[in-house]
Amino acid sequence: MKKAQRPKYARILLKLSGEALGGDTGIGICPEAVRDMAEQIREVREFGVQVVVVVGGGNIFRGLSGSERGIERATGDYMGMLATVINALALQDSLEKLGVPTRVQSAITMAQVAESFIRRRAVRHLEKGRVVIFGGGTGNPYFSTDTAAALRATEIGAEVILKATKVDGVYDSDPKKNPKAKRFAAITYLHALQKQLKVMDSTAFSLCMDNKMPIIVFDFFKPHNLRRVVMGEKVGTLVTG
Repeated sequence: MKKAQRPKYARILLKLSGEALGGDTGIGICPEAVRDMAEQIREVREFGVQVVVVVGGGNIFRGLSGSERGIERATGDYMGMLATVINALALQDSLEKLGVPTRVQSAITMAQVAESFIRRRAVRHLEKGRVVIFGGGTGNPYFSTDTAAALRATEIGAEVILKATKVDGVYDSDPKKNPKAKRFAAITYLHALQKQLKVMDSTAFSLCMDNKMPIIVFDFFKPHNLRRVVMGEKVGTLVTG
């Protein structure tokens, strides 16, 4: 009898960009795209994997681009944080329609729609089999949702950050512009920083490096790729010390 396959990771943090929820255009919320994401999350949860999600807000509003158009930077960042909560609620809705119990926790207090972020409560939700979605970024302006992902992953004891992208890993140059771009199967934090490879912003990256938090950059839009990563298959690019 074939032995049942066991997941490599027991607790993961999945980092989703806001644009991913916008589907092909990357703008607004595409229900089909959100449902596909929820299906992949449900699939790994059925293996007993504890899943937390940090979601961006770029499909609705991005603080940095707002400040370039005249909005005060801190105000723009708060607007972006509110956008992430909208996305978190959309993902929660899709997950719960698939029968997956889900909680949204926000770094900005908004009791009518989400719990406030409390680390111990988040861990308890995971232990009870619930997916936890973190909205509101870090709750502070000038920090990206990449930094929120690095921070929350460390706080809740995730084993790995899975950075969902539309490309199948980290390349030495833009594969869309350079057909000869080389993909890395694995790379160190230091190498990625020195080469200025856009894995995460420098604050998020430093947090991961200081806390020895591995990152896997992978193509989330290929069917069952999340399951393959969680099962330990060589998918995407592994970034470690």
